[in-house]
Amino acid sequence: MTTYFIYDVFTKKPFGGNQLAVIPDASNLPESDLQRIAREFNFSETTFVFPPSDPNHTAKVRIFTPTMEVPFAGHPVIGTAVALADQGSGADMMLELGIGPTKAFAKDGAASFTTSAPLEVLAHPDPALVATALGITQDQICTATHLPVMASLGLAFTLTEVDSRATLTALKTDVAAFRKGNAAYPSGLDFAQFAYVRDGNKIDARMFAPLDNIPEDPATGSACATLAALLAQLETKDLALDILQGEDMGRPSVITAKTNGTAVTISGHAVRTMQGTLLT
Repeated sequence: MTTYFIYDVFTKKPFGGNQLAVIPDASNLPESDLQRIAREFNFSETTFVFPPSDPNHTAKVRIFTPTMEVPFAGHPVIGTAVALADQGSGADMMLELGIGPTKAFAKDGAASFTTSAPLEVLAHPDPALVATALGITQDQICTATHLPVMASLGLAFTLTEVDSRATLTALKTDVAAFRKGNAAYPSGLDFAQFAYVRDGNKIDARMFAPLDNIPEDPATGSACATLAALLAQLETKDLALDILQGEDMGRPSVITAKTNGTAVTISGHAVRTMQGTLLT
């Protein structure tokens, strides 16, 4: 039997933030069961922890959505780091992810990780298609800073700035448009959309990936990291962003994203809410 923990990530309070299932020792699980277990939990991500390939590192962490394995995602790294610290790991960690070794730190329910993965701009999706996918009109998309852009630090998102908090709240996804977008702009996640409104260093955001069985994600650290890297590059200066996500679905999540040159650090809290045993 294998132990699992459930954490709520990017929140200090239980039942907020983004749910994460952590399998702290997946060594005895058959490879064929990993995706099925992630689908059974049906959270946006589940992590499986293995011994590291490099003995100088802390652990190898594999991340699964309900439909696929992904090389990188933010809230799984934060939640897994807190879970490892809760089990007695040292505060300083080096986690082996699909994007390579990633430095993390966790103590007293708070964690951070830093990625220096290069920012990739993969495509500039048709704004009209993006607007349809988000259920808004094209003139509600802000283009002063950037057009809708599919970018990645290891996991691709289409980043779109909208004109107001009210517009962000009113978003309503069109799955047919997501399918059309995925066919035109294939990526690791299927035309995942990260929409945001900005007021200085304050960001309100929502993320949708319905083709990956994630109708809406309460907190998406990888998308927040990608947004911070993109804005820092466009504005040619380092940024410190306070990001609120998940509020419109009743699971408020607080994410801090800071850039330092080409590096991005994501910080937040996580709290264990449940634990149990896999019986398979």
